[in-house]
Amino acid sequence: MDRRRFERLRRGRLDPEARLDLHGMTLERAHGALTGFVLGAQASGLRLVLVITGKGREGDPLTPHRRGALRHAVPHWLAAPPLAGRVLQVAPAHFRHGGGGAYYIYLRRNR
Repeated sequence: MDRRRFERLRRGRLDPEARLDLHGMTLERAHGALTGFVLGAQASGLRLVLVITGKGREGDPLTPHRRGALRHAVPHWLAAPPLAGRVLQVAPAHFRHGGGGAYYIYLRRNR
C-alpha cells in the first residue's frame, strides 16, 4: 500500500468494501468465518475489508482467561496459511470504523 493511501486509511477516509462482524462467535467459528470471508473477498477482487472483533468483555480482573480473545487471535490467523499469502497489511481501524475493536485488512490483487 502506498503512503498516501495508507494515510487516508489511517485517518478513516477510506471506506471498506466489505465487513465481517465476529461479535459473539466462538474462536473456532470465528476462524472459519474469517477464512471464508477473506478468501471470498479476494476472489471477488476486493482490496480493503473490515473485520470487527469487539474489544472484549470487561469482567472480573481475577479471571484467568484473556479478555478480547478474538481481537488477539485475528492478527495471528491472518499471518498463518492459507491467509498469509493473500493479506498485504493489517491495521487497527479508525475510531469511525470500530477503533481498537476492529481491523482493516488490505488484500493482494487477484492473479
